[in-house]
Amino acid sequence: MTEKQILFAFRGDSLCFIHVLLNALDLDEHGYGGQIVIEGEAVKLVGEMSRPEHSLNALYRQVREKGLIVAVCKACSAKMEATAAVEAEGLPLVGHISGHPSMAHYLAEGYRVITF
Repeated sequence: MTEKQILFAFRGDSLCFIHVLLNALDLDEHGYGGQIVIEGEAVKLVGEMSRPEHSLNALYRQVREKGLIVAVCKACSAKMEATAAVEAEGLPLVGHISGHPSMAHYLAEGYRVITF
């Protein structure tokens, strides 16, 4: 069985986040998983990327349509005032540990965690 990969993205910089989107699609295409957990300041990008004029919108839509975004940090979304945008996009707000997604949760499900 091929090991599944999950990408934890923390940085809210579009130039960095494009690599998360591209790698998730590439990993998925090659059968390696490629799921994404959006954490930290990256939660602010959800609302930005959902706008059609945003430079990452097309890639973001591809990732969303494939269901590759499996969690957005509940605590960080609240802190960064991004909860409404995340909910509007229908993305899952997750907070296993003190409001944050748990890496141990995904490791227990057989994922290898990669951070960005």
